Order: sequence, then C-alpha cells, then structure tokens
Amino acid sequence: MDITTMRIVATLASLACFLGIWVWAYSRRNQARFEEAARLPFEQE
Repeated sequence: MDITTMRIVATLASLACFLGIWVWAYSRRNQARFEEAARLPFEQE
C-alpha cells in the first residue's frame, strides 16, 4: 500500500465520519434534546 492509497482511505474515512455526525446532528429524534439544551442558559438563574 503506497502513500497515495493511504491518503485516499484517510480522506474517505474522514468524509464518512463528517457525514455520520451531520446526519446524527440533524436527525429528528435528537431535535427535542438539542432544543432543550439550547434553552438551558436562559432557564438558569
């Protein structure tokens, strides 16, 4: 395995991680939890 192949694999792995995090962050089942976390600073005294 040469360096170019390793770079391609690393790039594809990074893209897959990015897309996985993006899908997780924008999924509807997490929306309520994220909205609750966004309101926390305003609800504390």
